[in-house]
Amino acid sequence: MSVNMSDNTVTPAADAPAANISRRWPTVLIGLCLVAGVAGGLGWFMHKPKAPPAALASDKLGMSRPDGLLETRSLSQLPKDLLAVPFLKETLTEDFVFYYETHVDRLGLIGSLRRIIYEHDLKLQDSLIEQLFDQPADVALWRGADGRLKDFLLVMDRGGLAKVLEPLAKVALDDSQLTKLSDVKVGADDVALYQLNYNASKALVFASHGDKLVVLSNPSKLYDPGNGPMDEPGSVSTLAIAALLNGDKLFPEAFGLPPRAPEVKQRLSVNSSVLAMGYQRFIPNFAGLRFDMDDKGWHSFLAMDELENQPDFDFKPVWQAMPMGASACVALPLAAEQQKPLLVKLGAEENVAQALTEHMAGAAGLCWYADSRLYTPLLVASLNDKDSAKLDGDLGTLFGSMVGAYEGNVEEHAFPVVEKQEGETHQWQRQVSSNFGPYAAKDAETPEAITGKAFMKVSLARHGSTLLFSLDDKLVDKALGTLDKRFPPMADVVPKDLLMPVYFGPDSMAQLMQQETLDSLPQDMEPVFYNAAQTYLIPKLRTLGGYGKYALTLPAGSEPDGHWQWLPLEWKAL
Repeated sequence: MSVNMSDNTVTPAADAPAANISRRWPTVLIGLCLVAGVAGGLGWFMHKPKAPPAALASDKLGMSRPDGLLETRSLSQLPKDLLAVPFLKETLTEDFVFYYETHVDRLGLIGSLRRIIYEHDLKLQDSLIEQLFDQPADVALWRGADGRLKDFLLVMDRGGLAKVLEPLAKVALDDSQLTKLSDVKVGADDVALYQLNYNASKALVFASHGDKLVVLSNPSKLYDPGNGPMDEPGSVSTLAIAALLNGDKLFPEAFGLPPRAPEVKQRLSVNSSVLAMGYQRFIPNFAGLRFDMDDKGWHSFLAMDELENQPDFDFKPVWQAMPMGASACVALPLAAEQQKPLLVKLGAEENVAQALTEHMAGAAGLCWYADSRLYTPLLVASLNDKDSAKLDGDLGTLFGSMVGAYEGNVEEHAFPVVEKQEGETHQWQRQVSSNFGPYAAKDAETPEAITGKAFMKVSLARHGSTLLFSLDDKLVDKALGTLDKRFPPMADVVPKDLLMPVYFGPDSMAQLMQQETLDSLPQDMEPVFYNAAQTYLIPKLRTLGGYGKYALTLPAGSEPDGHWQWLPLEWKAL
């Protein structure tokens, strides 16, 4: 295994996690989501960028901003390019390629095209369909209601291939699956928009002009701007379709990207709307992630936006407080400002909101541990006040108003907050009934008061200038031990002089994922899925656990300057 740190290039074995596009980069995605969620719960709200992003051509033409972008030399080669990475080949196997080659939607679409070609006696080679999937293409993607990337708009450009499809369009008035929707104006030409129905309930819209082919996966998102705007994810106007057919590049500017270099075979970009799961307003520094593939392998990039009063990118206090042995960690800079409506809604008084935002400083980090749960990470944040009784009073007030659940068997309908102080440590803890808690109801001091099968002990603590929070009280206790130098910190294993926003420990992560998987599939209730997980997933997780630890680092002195500044992420084997 070798790592080339000078040019942000990592050999396939070393840069394997960076290429794990098929799994949507689970560590980074979950990390950013939960950082934002917990930060939101504590009432932290970030500064807005210095200047709003410029209006994009796609916005003006009535196309909503994409959540993801794939720019590729060949659509059909993408799965195989991912499996060129030894790490992914060992964990995904070739079933990953076969899945996409035999996906029901792909087979249904191919079957419909072949039927039309045969029944109408079109003079098209059967290899046309394979050629369609083996072309350079740009694919913009939007999230569906479930948060996953779902709807897409595809643009192909390859010497005259679109013209070959013209005979296919001519049968539109005489085929049950192919219909003409309308015309769009491209230059002086009227270009027809067609809808192709397949797999009984699926449909797509397409149009071709010159050497351009445009395909929209969801016909319901197409609209005529003359009938008014359509403000929803994935909406595409006929004006935008016409511009794409005319050769306009509407996608890259939405991600601050230059034209794709000829040597780049695959370029995948995802913005924070996907990775932060809707909480990106709490982490406005973070704009997106990008993965490029060329002849040297995969390369990783982090997109950042500049903020007013930009905080320093210093994550060392986070790693000094985090206990060693994490499965995965992510750290982000904080730039707190007053956001009274949000804090008041969460139960804080206006003066409490002001005090808390004034005391937030530096960076915050989140870590997951194999001896805890996926939904109970440890949060570490920095304060600019080491010893303030007034601050502790505000923290206790906010904790009491925010943390808790309706407990029908408790007189006050919530368990009391247990507060204790020892030396420079001030801690607040509340018992909360939850079937997802780590403690069984029978182990409670008053089992009959627990609503459900289990409970958790939610904990908040201030140790000097460090704030700790977790749904798992054991993690807070371990962090306090770390700050008291009774337990080794993450700082002992991460790079000392490098800016590290993300840490990944495959062995510990594999243990955590195995625990979560089997816990969600009780053998007596889900025997089929449980056996499938034991047979297929667990061996892959064991393979994952055999890889070494990685630190994702940014170049020294990194600081965003403007919108969508792409910074190289270097994968350093530890």
